[in-house]
Amino acid sequence: MPTPVDLAGRQAYRRTCQRLLTSGGIMSARNRTTSDPVADVVVVGAGPTGLLLAGDLAAAGARVTVLEKRPAGLSNLTRAFAVHARSLEALDARGLADELLATGRRVRSIRVFGRADVRLDTLPGRFPFVLVTPQYEVERLLRRRAEEAGAVFRHGMRVTDVGQDDGGASVLAADETGDGAGHEGGDAAAGAPVRFRAPWVVGTDGVRSTVRRAAGLPFPGETVIRAMVLADVRLARPPQDALTVASSGGSLGFLAPFGDDWYRFIGWDEALDPGHEGPVDLDEVRAVARATLGDDHGMAELRFATRFAADERQVPRYRVGRVLLAGDAAHVHSPAGGLGMNTGLQDAANLSWRLAAVVRGADDALLDGYSAERHPVGAQVLRASGTLLRLATRPGPAAAAARAAGATLLSRAAPVRRRAAGVVSALGVRYPAPPGAHHAAGRRVPDLPLVAGPSGSRLAEALREGRFVLVGPAEGSPATVPPGPGEVDAAERVVVRRADGRDATLLVRPDGYLADARVPAATSGA
Repeated sequence: MPTPVDLAGRQAYRRTCQRLLTSGGIMSARNRTTSDPVADVVVVGAGPTGLLLAGDLAAAGARVTVLEKRPAGLSNLTRAFAVHARSLEALDARGLADELLATGRRVRSIRVFGRADVRLDTLPGRFPFVLVTPQYEVERLLRRRAEEAGAVFRHGMRVTDVGQDDGGASVLAADETGDGAGHEGGDAAAGAPVRFRAPWVVGTDGVRSTVRRAAGLPFPGETVIRAMVLADVRLARPPQDALTVASSGGSLGFLAPFGDDWYRFIGWDEALDPGHEGPVDLDEVRAVARATLGDDHGMAELRFATRFAADERQVPRYRVGRVLLAGDAAHVHSPAGGLGMNTGLQDAANLSWRLAAVVRGADDALLDGYSAERHPVGAQVLRASGTLLRLATRPGPAAAAARAAGATLLSRAAPVRRRAAGVVSALGVRYPAPPGAHHAAGRRVPDLPLVAGPSGSRLAEALREGRFVLVGPAEGSPATVPPGPGEVDAAERVVVRRADGRDATLLVRPDGYLADARVPAATSGA
């Protein structure tokens, strides 16, 4: 129980935070003041979503400050191991995919219900597989890119509140480093509140998001499994497959390699669920592995172990004024399918070009399109992963019959297999076409071959400039295409020529989706 001194200290801290939020510029224990933002965008959270967003914004010329509560050099807890095809395409459009491929193993099918495979080797594009690699490898590359582009990182900053007004947003953080590095070189004591000011704040701070709470957004949903076991282990008998997934009525198990002789195990068995969040030891990890995978693979050493809840939740909208949410701060779902990190990366890719345009002067109504496009995708991911988890783990004959029926559909019905692969890979995501645009607007544009030039020989290479790309025919001039959404200056487009023999002119958004097209009357399709 907190002592009276503890309570008094907390109350004093809250009073100080409230004064900072409303004072119009108090920055540290020195009471420095300013009326100017220290950044165009403050990103709260340095996981994969926040890192991709910060890198894109900084590369576009925006001033970006990233606040992260972890000390510098402390790796994030890796839960994600699957990088799906659309995420690899997004990384390819940032020049990072090939380097990431070297860190992991490629899996070309995912087994579900113990008897049916979701085939990925027929997916279109360069990446007909899921890459099994730890989340920290993704973060390493995205962090490097963001730093090279000029994003500023402030570690040891535990965000406590966010406020906004007509002129911008304020973020309060407790400076756990005690070096006052949060703003203007102040010498704040450890834990002292520091205020950051910017026109825009994006919360990528995870399932327990402080930004979400401060914005007043509810997080409705439910806990599906209360205490899944998560452990890092060494194995005496490693499995041959890069990704081991097993499920049956009342259990679910997952095993994947870090690549350094350690493995991540995630599992739950209803019969072994202790019903509490107490410590996890090696004996329990072995027991859950045997119950879920049929073998503990000689688990002999435990580096880290904990429990976590599998939740399904989503905010009703991703924007509240000058505050936006992305990744797990906006939606969280079960680990089934490995869709969490990938969905967050796509959130960031959709938001970054819009926010960069607004920083440059575009109407901020452009940001409403982010929530309009990504909220339905988040809801679809919740439905897909939730259905998969419930079918995989629910006990009883009815659930067993449903699993058998699902396996039969996947095995025999090609359209069902294609749809499942499109959902898992996110290659099947399509956004609504804006009024007046070509009917194909909102679709993913494949990595078209281009006539080799300064912007490369593939569309992904042209997208690395972070701008709209005008793809014209190999011969002649491209057709005139009106400005895309939020396009500040059409003269800044990257102009390339397609080398696939088609003559439609395409305007491709910076996130790789079609903004508009002009197709000659004698042809059809884009």
